[in-house]
Amino acid sequence: MTLDDIRRLNPRDIGSWPALPKLGALLILLLLLVFAGYWFDWQNQLDELARDRSKEQDLRTSFLDKKKQAVNLEAYRKQLAEIEESFGEMLKQLPNKSEMEALLTDINQAGLGRGLQFELFRPAPSETRSEFYAELPITIKLAGNYHDIGAFASDISQLSRIVTLNDIALSTSKSGLTLDAVAKTFRYLDDSEVAAQRKAARDASAPKK
Repeated sequence: MTLDDIRRLNPRDIGSWPALPKLGALLILLLLLVFAGYWFDWQNQLDELARDRSKEQDLRTSFLDKKKQAVNLEAYRKQLAEIEESFGEMLKQLPNKSEMEALLTDINQAGLGRGLQFELFRPAPSETRSEFYAELPITIKLAGNYHDIGAFASDISQLSRIVTLNDIALSTSKSGLTLDAVAKTFRYLDDSEVAAQRKAARDASAPKK
């Protein structure tokens, strides 16, 4: 069939067309129907199906995570108990408010016991507070020989309460060596102080009227 034969076909009398043009027309009609169905209906359904599949995958992942947590729940509980016990042991190394004065005396005695001479022992006028504990820096300056100063530092590390030496500087003097440092002690806050800390934090974060 030539191009002229196709041009002579009567679109109002498709039934009289030869078989090949009929098949071509039916194919074009079928393609138009498929495209129209996709554009006006199937496209939305396919998008919804893709979203549902993504949601199904998220739910499956969430389910597997929760299942894993449920299987390991007893291990998590045991780990939590160990953490709480460890935290309790660490907390015991922090003095409470009434024990701070005794701790300061222990630091002083650690130096005197090694034959060191304190030239300065000045606790900070105020503490630096965190959520559960307070930090008190003490500026110290003491003189003595090298071995006694080293022994003093060792004694400080072995106190029953936590004390750290910071900003250490050594210099020579007529009597031997001079140690300048900041000893930091820590204490835990009691319940009323923790409550006050939390209230102050809430007040600070609350929007101002």
